[in-house]
Amino acid sequence: MNSKYILAVDQSTSATKAILFDHEGLPRHRVSVPHQQFYPRPGWVEHDPEEIYSNTIKAIKDVIEDSGTGLEEISVLSITNQRETVVLWDKNSGQPVANAIVWQCQRGKDICRGLIDHGHEPMVKGKTGLIIDPYFSASGISWVLQNNDEAKKLAGSGDLVFGTIDSWLIWKLTGGQVHATDYSNACRTMLFNLKERTWDQDIMNLMGIPESMAPEIKLSDEIFGYTNVESTFSEPIPISGILGDSHAAFLAQLCFEPGLAKATYGTGSSVMMNIGDQPLESPEGLVTSIGYGLKDHFVFVYEGNIHCTGCTIKWLIDEMGLIADPQEAEMLAISVKANEGVYLVPAFAGLGAPYWNNEARATITGLSRGSTKAHLARAALEAIAYQVKDLIVIMSEKSGIRLQDLRVDGGPTRNDFLMQFQADILESAISRSEIEEASALGAAIAGGLATGIWKNLEQIKKIRRFDKSFSFKMDNRLREKLYEGWKKAVAKTLS
Repeated sequence: MNSKYILAVDQSTSATKAILFDHEGLPRHRVSVPHQQFYPRPGWVEHDPEEIYSNTIKAIKDVIEDSGTGLEEISVLSITNQRETVVLWDKNSGQPVANAIVWQCQRGKDICRGLIDHGHEPMVKGKTGLIIDPYFSASGISWVLQNNDEAKKLAGSGDLVFGTIDSWLIWKLTGGQVHATDYSNACRTMLFNLKERTWDQDIMNLMGIPESMAPEIKLSDEIFGYTNVESTFSEPIPISGILGDSHAAFLAQLCFEPGLAKATYGTGSSVMMNIGDQPLESPEGLVTSIGYGLKDHFVFVYEGNIHCTGCTIKWLIDEMGLIADPQEAEMLAISVKANEGVYLVPAFAGLGAPYWNNEARATITGLSRGSTKAHLARAALEAIAYQVKDLIVIMSEKSGIRLQDLRVDGGPTRNDFLMQFQADILESAISRSEIEEASALGAAIAGGLATGIWKNLEQIKKIRRFDKSFSFKMDNRLREKLYEGWKKAVAKTLS
């Protein structure tokens, strides 16, 4: 093969990145283009789908031009995307009927409440593995169909389609020839049946969503279509390697076996654990999803999402003024020998998994006259690790699968104190990724498998790189004492 690069698009909540990966899985060139956030009403969050598409084209062209890469050196275009954000468009004109409804948007909460009040949650959770929540795409689709006259008309004539951001970009990049998504994105819509591995007609009927609107579902390493990227390429290149961002990071961390887990530490955190090739009933507070679907490997996961991890450190900087930068939090934390009973429960926007209490608010417990900002900084970092442990404990107990290794990525993982404490409190090894662009790498891996750059997952293992590993060292009695203190602090917060 003469090509040198895989072109990966990482379309996130705040920006669109284009990254060129070489055949060793290393990022060689990167461009990022931010897009606007719209908040038309309290609790509503929107994106302009056309702006996102235009920014995707710009990012692709810029990364090629800035890097001096020859077009013939690029073998495949892969896409990873912000999950659950959904677009509805006219399949004839290709025009959206409204702005994209972002995963953060709460406009579907009354629809969700109605479903719960009518007793539908056990059925929905049993089929989809998800709780009923506006976080997932279905209520947003249903809301548009109920409140947008153009959408109602187009849906009635069979001319309206929906898709997560990957579907929208694939449609546009192929000139309207391909309406498709992958399993990882489909399973986050609340419309997908995990056991049947297809759209669920009963739930779509319940939500008033015609099945004709849904995209075709493909494996992530299938060829979805071909594109010349608005005449950028003289010959079309294949589109393959389609995954939701958390799932792509899970693949990039090579969590191929049951008991392997990944945690992405960002503003919040996504924790996923491999539970095998069959879906298991999701425990209270967690969801069951498809980790990824490849031609030779189909994996299910337990997943939990934490609201505040990295943003806890940002709060110390921006609102409290206690530290100047994230590195100072680590220096303060190691300047004291222990938390001295101080716990911070960072429920700034409620508590996410496994508690799912949106009314909870942040608390600090255990302060004494001798408490200092160093104790608070340490408590803030420890809170990140405790929240991850909360999820892993439930995942292991309910699946009957012991955690083998937690593979981590994201900005806060550069904090060695946090990573060592995470290993200690989990009583598990921690492996830190060398590559920060884990989601883009996961998409590139799937695209590389589709186009023969790598023949199988065994070859992929050879390109995986660790920056550092952490082993647990803490005494069992101390571990139990510290975690018991955390649980008491959470109980006070919830009460």
